Amino acid sequence: MQLFYSPIISESDNVIVFDKEESRHITKVLRKRVGDTLSITNGKGWLFSAVLNVVEQKRCEAKISSKEFSKPKSYKLHLAVAPTKMSDRYEWFLEKATEIGIDSITPIICKHSERKMIKPERFEKIIQSAMKQSLHLYLPELKPAQPFHEFLNQDFEGQRIIAHCEDSDRTSLKSIIKKGSEITILIGPEGDFSSEEIELAISKGFKPVTLGNTRLRTETAAIVACHSVAFINED
Repeated sequence: MQLFYSPIISESDNVIVFDKEESRHITKVLRKRVGDTLSITNGKGWLFSAVLNVVEQKRCEAKISSKEFSKPKSYKLHLAVAPTKMSDRYEWFLEKATEIGIDSITPIICKHSERKMIKPERFEKIIQSAMKQSLHLYLPELKPAQPFHEFLNQDFEGQRIIAHCEDSDRTSLKSIIKKGSEITILIGPEGDFSSEEIELAISKGFKPVTLGNTRLRTETAAIVACHSVAFINED
């Protein structure tokens, strides 16, 4: 199934009008014609089937023939991950985390961060593409990048976890994940969190964990955390 994304569709709509970019993809890349049926999501759990009645390079239109709502998964995962020095590594993380299943992502700027600027528009496109490719019906939310200390100054629901590499008391991530819960996990930059950042997170109720016996890159650690939560929550 080829899945399309249109964030402006609601369950009450009867017609879908695609933007210029999607219209060009439909006409030039997929070479769809009037009468062809498309599968579309709004990234909010709805799957629409629609029949094309206008096929133009700058504007495609389709009439909705059926709609179905998919309930969200039983858990919620928010990963706060420091941007990597090489941007393509962070983009890889965004793609794979979306495929595995994640609800929200916050780029956090830490003391040891080598990259302090991100490209949210590009990140959004990667997330959208990964959602469509993996046939997910919920679009992960990319939150604005913010300094680590500011990120911690908010109210968190559910479990709070920080993964770090310091030689101190830590428990295994998989041993403390609660099935069906809301969970926030912090993943630091290539130089890891500073001791002060770890202490601050712990004072805010974050539990220190280890992700295994080997030292992982930032993006690998984030994927390990994402997969561990998804695996434990499998039905």
